[in-house]
Amino acid sequence: MRESLKARRCRAAEIYKIFGEVYKDADCTLEYKSALQLLIATQLAAQCTDARVNMVTPALFAKYPDVYAFANADELELREDIRSTGFFRNKARNIIACCRLLIDDFGGEVPNSMEELLKLPGVGRKTANLVLGDFFGIPGVVVDTHATRLSNRMGFTKESDPYKIELDLQKLLPPEDWAQFCHCLVYHGRAFCTARAPKCDICPIEQLCPKVGV
Repeated sequence: MRESLKARRCRAAEIYKIFGEVYKDADCTLEYKSALQLLIATQLAAQCTDARVNMVTPALFAKYPDVYAFANADELELREDIRSTGFFRNKARNIIACCRLLIDDFGGEVPNSMEELLKLPGVGRKTANLVLGDFFGIPGVVVDTHATRLSNRMGFTKESDPYKIELDLQKLLPPEDWAQFCHCLVYHGRAFCTARAPKCDICPIEQLCPKVGV
């Protein structure tokens, strides 16, 4: 029997309540001190773990302390600075181009709208939603690998396209809960709902999860 939207919303609310108890300190696991640092760290996190990015960014942000330093960086040198995050050629090129556009079009400041953020090289909806939600406090649903996997297993979506998943998850909870719910999905995906061997037998939301595809 197909679950109604009302039923999914009720189930999502119960899951979020449990998440709030289990993951009280859930937050963005990237380390940053400014919107620019979060923007760049998120770009580096593509196909890379947050832990690895956090190992790279202290020295990186010390070497390139502002948008002008990144915009004027030598691309070959920047590649080496971020090599361990993978896909370093594309990332270096995008970071430099992104910072140049920030200077040219936004006065060197990171914009606070989805439309403007998506104009930046290397920035997609996932990165934009994370910056909007965690730095500017503007509601957004961050669809990363954890959100994709868990939302399908939990029966909250049948989609594989990140934007369609984003729209499905937006229907479940009030906007003010979107960002925190996504942080909880990351924590839950690491602790219990892992990709290869989910720990369903000890999962705190086991009774609320249909375990689709597990």
